[in-house]
Amino acid sequence: MKWVENMDNLFLFLLGFGLAVSGGVTIIAYMNFLPAGITWMQYLMFIVSRIECYFLPLGLLLMCIAIYRFPLSAYSHKR
Repeated sequence: MKWVENMDNLFLFLLGFGLAVSGGVTIIAYMNFLPAGITWMQYLMFIVSRIECYFLPLGLLLMCIAIYRFPLSAYSHKR
């Protein structure tokens, strides 16, 4: 069943997209600490200690896996 595999890829891609957006927004939101006087090194050490900041690379990885697994041969036009 080809459509089930495509739905799996779609679900994996959307899950990865949601995680990437959540992690990216969190990292940007934590940048508000920079004007408060912390250094870039303190900022990086802080976001490494927060689990929700790992959602960005995890989401990007899931999206890459979903794109890699998507069957392009089924949708290419043969002439």
